[in-house]
Amino acid sequence: MKPAPFELHRPERVEHVLSLLADHGDEAKLLAGGQSLVPMLALRLARFEHLVDLNEVQGLTGIERGDGALRIGACVRHRSLERDDAVAGAVPLLARATPLVGHFQIRNRGTLGGSLAHADPAAELPAVAVTLDATMEVVSAGGRRDVAARDFFQGTWTTALEADELLVAARYPVWDGRCGFAVEEVARRHGDFALVGVTCAVAVGDDSVSRAAVGLFGVDGRPVRATAAEAALVGAGKDLEPAELAELAQLAVAELDPPDDLHAPGWYRRETGAVLVQRALARAVGEAFDA
Repeated sequence: MKPAPFELHRPERVEHVLSLLADHGDEAKLLAGGQSLVPMLALRLARFEHLVDLNEVQGLTGIERGDGALRIGACVRHRSLERDDAVAGAVPLLARATPLVGHFQIRNRGTLGGSLAHADPAAELPAVAVTLDATMEVVSAGGRRDVAARDFFQGTWTTALEADELLVAARYPVWDGRCGFAVEEVARRHGDFALVGVTCAVAVGDDSVSRAAVGLFGVDGRPVRATAAEAALVGAGKDLEPAELAELAQLAVAELDPPDDLHAPGWYRRETGAVLVQRALARAVGEAFDA
């Protein structure tokens, strides 16, 4: 099939993008990598009167470290995220999760901002943002605002972005010191969206865990944090027994009620999620203590 007719705009400045969004409102749609939007348009699952191509817009592709965070422009490609030394050094969890996004052809075109704004509940990059307490930089003709990742994702394909707003960058706090990170997921085939996945970050002091963050995706309409398991892990030592890890994993999924769909029943996602949490915690804790 072919998409419904639309008018294509190719602005070169953020101000022009914001003007177009202000003028056209819900009838305008932003186009970055197009790896999700173009198939939806072609199948006529979505239609818009105006497409605003962001690929020539200046200032959306930088990667900068400062003030305890790594700022990544919304139009940075997935391929850069998985290969850039600055990303690997400052936000290892993001660098490790990105290779799980689709296939290399997808990652060559797909963008960070596109993945975040698309807000697929089974996607890896929104889960990383929630796990690491990232901050979204959003602008409109009326000004600029910061949105915490936990508030940005509101449901399936739904974010806090208003019709006249543009996501320009995401800021990821840098975890310093002895840290460990892990990503685990189960998908039907390599490159498919995950049926369920886990993102995990752990920091340790001299002899115990001082900080923990555990996120799950594919189990709800948006990424979720396993806050009870995080709190229980703080203070744990290096030699966590398998039974202790299993207990933490069950705590992580205790409140989940994943949906049933044609890909997997909810009980499968919950039980598999517990297994993945146990694996991720073991890897992240071991890496942190060995750092």
